[in-house]
Amino acid sequence: MEERIRDKINEIAGYLDELSEIVPSDYDSYSENPRDRAACERFFEKIVEACVDLGFIIIKYKRLEVPTGDKEVFKILQKHKIIPSDLADRLSEAKGMRNILAHEYGKVNDQLVYDAVHDELLGDVKLFLSNVEKVIVKVDL
Repeated sequence: MEERIRDKINEIAGYLDELSEIVPSDYDSYSENPRDRAACERFFEKIVEACVDLGFIIIKYKRLEVPTGDKEVFKILQKHKIIPSDLADRLSEAKGMRNILAHEYGKVNDQLVYDAVHDELLGDVKLFLSNVEKVIVKVDL
């Protein structure tokens, strides 16, 4: 199971690297380039979905209660002190935005997506991975 966790961490880290390389440094550049917007949105979807998958793996690994939905994954990890509550809230919000992007519920707010990708997602996911890695280190000792 530790190998599955490490593989998923590496997958997410790869997505983060790819997103870091393509996200424009300012909103104007982002909004003017439909290819950049589409790529950023797709990596946002992939990263958030992979984080949910990793959360499910951790929950199974630690034999925690089974979530009733994807957003609950982060609340369970928070409840068991694997991630802090503010991070759980932000990742749950990211999951909601991912659903909007993936299922096209209405018009996408490009400014909101850009701000989430540029200012929040990269740091939040790195923090999430750091917290998850601590769980594995504790078990390996």
